[in-house]
Amino acid sequence: MNELYLQAEEFINKTYKELNKEELIPKRLKEIEHEIETSNHYNHTFEELEHGAKMAWRNANKCIGRLFWNTLSIKDAREIREDDHVFEALESHVRYATNKGKIRPTMTIFAPRRKGHTPVRIINHQIIRYAGYNFNNEIIGDPDSIPFTKLCQSLGWQGEGSHFDLLPLVIQLNDGELVWRSLQEKDVLQVDISHPELPDMNDLGLKWYAVPIISDMLLEIGGIRYPAAPFNGWYMGTEIGARNFADESRYNCLLAVAETMELDTSKASTLWKDRALVELNRAVLYSFQKVGVSIVDHHTAAEQFKKFEKNEQVANRELTGTWSWLIPPVSPAVTHIFHKEYNDQFVSPNFHYQNRIYNNNGDVE
Repeated sequence: MNELYLQAEEFINKTYKELNKEELIPKRLKEIEHEIETSNHYNHTFEELEHGAKMAWRNANKCIGRLFWNTLSIKDAREIREDDHVFEALESHVRYATNKGKIRPTMTIFAPRRKGHTPVRIINHQIIRYAGYNFNNEIIGDPDSIPFTKLCQSLGWQGEGSHFDLLPLVIQLNDGELVWRSLQEKDVLQVDISHPELPDMNDLGLKWYAVPIISDMLLEIGGIRYPAAPFNGWYMGTEIGARNFADESRYNCLLAVAETMELDTSKASTLWKDRALVELNRAVLYSFQKVGVSIVDHHTAAEQFKKFEKNEQVANRELTGTWSWLIPPVSPAVTHIFHKEYNDQFVSPNFHYQNRIYNNNGDVE
């Protein structure tokens, strides 16, 4: 039996049972079998695409926010073939998902891969991200973005050279030349970071964008692979405060925060890093909440994940998860997740990493 058909069969059986439409399974599988026999491919109905995308979120082992998997909004962009229309769909995604701060989980799905041919690919890791520069060994902006920033510059884009330059969108159609377009800053909601009790922290000039839209992963549903399927939820505060701002390989702000707090940084045993980390994360949560932008703290997120675990048990679905990703980077031991073991089995539908098409020097390989 054709491998693609077996994958489709598993997906259709599972999906139509969950949708309480089991009586439609034989007819639908017959249609799919005919499509595969004639073209070695089949097309998802919108209902299949929508539920499959939701299932992929539900099966995402590294995500702590899966309680809300069934609220995902799907934008069907499978028929788009022109670069202007791709950019318009991505810009529309940003506006819809942002929703004036009341963030909506959203996924825009472009055409699937066929016979090794990729109609649409998004080169950005995230639709919204800040540039990174190395000026004579002085790092400005996000160090993680330096290779992609070099790529953008080689295509003709130039940023201002600040710590928070918005990177452009870069896409590739039909495995061809790369094309870029700048995001309109008015469409990108950004939050200035301040602290409710430590005004000196405000002088650090930190800010972050409201919506994390992952855009370089491949979505697989029933054996069909979608190389461009950007998706977002909302931030858990520690993603910004304990990783983007605190990691030494990112903005590396802990020492600067500690200095605004006048902490003793002469030795590790003063726990200055811990104290600075907590206050930096307080600032992130406070700042987002102050301007009405959706965000969740790690304790609440863990409680939400506990509810998700119970829901999956009631639905008689085996829970999968990657423990090292599910535990929050701040105070993990006070969450129930820290004290549990999870089955890290990969279940379809799901997301896959893709090899990036450029190297650390920003050169296309």
